[in-house]
Amino acid sequence: MEYTTNLLQGILLLLVMSVAAVAAFRTFKLPPILGYLLVGALSSENALGWLPENHSIEFMAEVGVVFLLFAIGLEFSVSQFMAMRRTVLGLGGLQMLLSTLVGFILLNYLNVSWQGALIAAGAMALSSTAIVVKQLTDQGEMHERHGQLALGILLFQDIAVVPFLIAIPLLSGNTSTDPDFIVMGMQAFGNLLVLALMLVTAHYVLRPLFQLVANTQSIELFNITVLLVALTSAWVTQSLGMSLALGAFLAGMMLSETEYKHQIETEIRPFRDILMGLFFITVGAKLNLSVLPELWLSILWLLLGIVVVKAVIVGALVRLFKNSKGVAVRTGLVLAPGGEFGFALLSLALSNTLLTEAEVQSALAAIVISMAISPLIIRSNDKVTRKLLSDSYLKQRYKDAHAFSREVKEVENHVIICGYRRVGQGLARLLQEQGVPYLGLELDSKIVTEAWEAGESVYYADASRSEILMAAGIQRARLVVITVVDTEVAKHITEAARKKNKQIPIVVRARDDTYLEALIKLGATEVLPESLEASVMVAQRVLEKLELPNEEIEEVVNRIRVEGYRQLKSFFHGTPQKATSKSETFLHSIVLQETDKAVGKRIADLNLESMGITLQTLKRGEIRGDQPSPDMVLQAEDTLIIEGKADRFKEVAKKIQGERKDKEAKDKEKNVAELKDTELTTVSEQINSPAPKSESWPDTH
Repeated sequence: MEYTTNLLQGILLLLVMSVAAVAAFRTFKLPPILGYLLVGALSSENALGWLPENHSIEFMAEVGVVFLLFAIGLEFSVSQFMAMRRTVLGLGGLQMLLSTLVGFILLNYLNVSWQGALIAAGAMALSSTAIVVKQLTDQGEMHERHGQLALGILLFQDIAVVPFLIAIPLLSGNTSTDPDFIVMGMQAFGNLLVLALMLVTAHYVLRPLFQLVANTQSIELFNITVLLVALTSAWVTQSLGMSLALGAFLAGMMLSETEYKHQIETEIRPFRDILMGLFFITVGAKLNLSVLPELWLSILWLLLGIVVVKAVIVGALVRLFKNSKGVAVRTGLVLAPGGEFGFALLSLALSNTLLTEAEVQSALAAIVISMAISPLIIRSNDKVTRKLLSDSYLKQRYKDAHAFSREVKEVENHVIICGYRRVGQGLARLLQEQGVPYLGLELDSKIVTEAWEAGESVYYADASRSEILMAAGIQRARLVVITVVDTEVAKHITEAARKKNKQIPIVVRARDDTYLEALIKLGATEVLPESLEASVMVAQRVLEKLELPNEEIEEVVNRIRVEGYRQLKSFFHGTPQKATSKSETFLHSIVLQETDKAVGKRIADLNLESMGITLQTLKRGEIRGDQPSPDMVLQAEDTLIIEGKADRFKEVAKKIQGERKDKEAKDKEKNVAELKDTELTTVSEQINSPAPKSESWPDTH
């Protein structure tokens, strides 16, 4: 009981300090990560001693990193990962090799034993996956070239930790046994084989597993299954001597291939956000403030070695791999600081007497300080690159823009689509049907290649860069549509677009209304929050089930939209009932009943595409799956959310439901006739509206 009370008191103190620190850092426009690191340093046993000495705290912090990398993995696919193999294996391998070699030479020169120098150099060659990924994601740079390169190198670093963990006992001064490199190689090969087996197994198991879970219609079971998959994968990689984060990333990457990707992302977000703050607190606690005065000179040299030397090595290698100078410098800056996995290597080296206490404390302090300043370095990577390269960096950026401008030629009165994934591609096809010119801008090279080969006007370009928007003809365009999922990226694009064209309408897609006001303030003309539109659709369906007249439903729906989206009143002006333009498309939901024709059939058997209809989402109970597999068998109570032209919905409903609509209409007519014959109370008294004639009874479907 006392143990629990003390632990709770410690956590409450950390929460109070975190709230105050993060609020203060936000006020001065500093990254909140710095606030968490400061809290950790002040509350550690070497300072105020408020941080509970409990391994469960560190474990929960590591779980935060697990969910962060799991979420990042959801944004990737196996094909994307394979496309990065050159970066992961080639660039990542060379970075670890050269960084470790240079560090080894320098530390050995400073009279550190060769065994200890090797391990310490390896520890300082690592970068922080958690900090780099989170900061780049917050800045909207994760999908830029330097962000992709950084992620590839970080993935190899997680794998490269394995040989060091194997080598430490072999290099221990307590044994005279020479390192058995054959054994080390075989063990590393075995680990890679297990990783490959994980990927193959997950490919064939995860989709059927989640379809089975979805059939139970239990959101609790769904969430438990997500946790099970993420933590199991993390446990496997940790058991192999690698990081928990690597396993989580692989699990997320495999689940990105399923139709439940977006729901999974929504469910894990609370776990990730809460535990990530705790992780940064534990990192800050590693810093022993009491040793800083005594070891300041060695800490300073090690800090400069970690940041400067590693930045130069990474930048040079990125340049060697035929990237621009700007990308090389930005990647080097992003990966310059140290990483959390270095703590484990240094601690293990100390326990095996490969390093002295002073050497370990100096290295630990240097790594923690580098991690503390890393958010500032990462946030300033573009500004620093501009300063270092001066005119050459800007010339390269405008050279790229000029080349892009020549490529797109003189397109006029077109729509610029920023983000060419599912939503962007759907919009492009609609515009193409109507003969409206468009330009798609996307940073996923594979999507760009496939779309280009299909004859679509899409280009590999960063829409957040103002010079790219100018090259895309934003001054001549009719409209800018931002379809990217990442809100931070959407904000950057909105701001850049508004600066270059004060008059052009900018329509932004958003997951919810969290950043609605912020996007409007940055220049967005209209913002479409998907979650709120889903609520309107549900409300409309409920009113239809209550058998209200279509006119009343239309009025209610319009009122909801007006009251809920005051800033967007002009955008949400129409309804499917009033659709007259061939270019307008709508979403429509159909709830399956046991007697419907589609029940028991595969989605592919419906052949909806031939009717110009797309099945966007299948909702089964509380579980929502986007882009469901064509092989999924439909069940009663499934909700099909289809997309297409309004005039096709009746035909589609008849194909899915059979003769249900006609039978129900006849039954209603019969019931009304019986009411009249028996002189019962008028229908208006029951439904609170004027009594309709039997032939005008509202269609409830």
